Amino acid sequence: MKTIKIICMILLTGVAGLFAQTKVGTTAANFLTVPVGSKAAGMGGAFVAVANDATSLFWNVGGISRLERSEFNVSYSDWLVGTNYNWAGLVFKGDEDAFGISINQLDYGDEEITTPEQPNGTGQRWKAQDIALGVSYSRNLTDRFSIGGTVKYIRQQIWNESASAFALDVGLLFHTQLPGLKIGMNIANFGTEMKLDGKDLYQPVDVDPANTGNNEKITATLNTDYWTLPLVFTVGLGYDFTVSDDFKVEVATDAVYPNNHTAYLNLGGEITWSKMISLRAGYNSLMKSEEAEEGLNAGVGFHYDFGAFSARIDYSYADYKRFKDISKVSLSIGF
Repeated sequence: MKTIKIICMILLTGVAGLFAQTKVGTTAANFLTVPVGSKAAGMGGAFVAVANDATSLFWNVGGISRLERSEFNVSYSDWLVGTNYNWAGLVFKGDEDAFGISINQLDYGDEEITTPEQPNGTGQRWKAQDIALGVSYSRNLTDRFSIGGTVKYIRQQIWNESASAFALDVGLLFHTQLPGLKIGMNIANFGTEMKLDGKDLYQPVDVDPANTGNNEKITATLNTDYWTLPLVFTVGLGYDFTVSDDFKVEVATDAVYPNNHTAYLNLGGEITWSKMISLRAGYNSLMKSEEAEEGLNAGVGFHYDFGAFSARIDYSYADYKRFKDISKVSLSIGF
């Protein structure tokens, strides 16, 4: 227990120093904060203390060593303004530990290139996408406490320009002595800064326009700024209880502290019948600000255990107010 207390104190002390340097709205790679998985999304994103499926690789990596079996999860959604968001994760479960890999991608699509000289198109197309690859490990330190970490490679690309970074996630999950009550903590995207570079930033310049006879097309590089990653600290509570032999209920709340916005709460719950059908509801970004687009969330899940493996299909709906409503579909296979 002494080791657990030391780990928690180090994490909390580091977080306090990091968020003292908050810069609202000045981070890159904000796709890293898009909610992953239909189950978690249906619960309003209140999942850091629930962390009971493969999407824990995103929400709280400390939870993957608590899974009952290995699991694969893939999720797809039509994201904002015509973009697509995709996530996939695979967890290999051991006796007291687990290893995982994950990938998430935001695809902006492509568009025809036009110029003042060729307003109808040049015949070329430009595209943009964001992608992150993660490798994770988690271990049960006691019968109640587990800790995990993820190392991520992050890349953003727009046409011929790109930026990359490395980041670390650390997650803790604690099952308290009160049956059903769990405490979760997660720090996401602690890493290097991002800086765009590419061939379109190479431009010819005349370094001495006042004189003739010099080289008027010396290649220069336009220097772009460095941008920090969206560092997010989340702490949450989860509580599950059995109503009857057929009905189980789980409620959860997360307090989220991002470095690029004000703090907010996520609230959510799930009711499951006969371990087969689940109904979910939640509210995302409560107390964030009056301008927040997030709000009501709901979802449903269908699960069936075949013995050697299990399958679950989840759907979630989210109200994004002035933007369109967002739907997510996920498929999970346990083995």
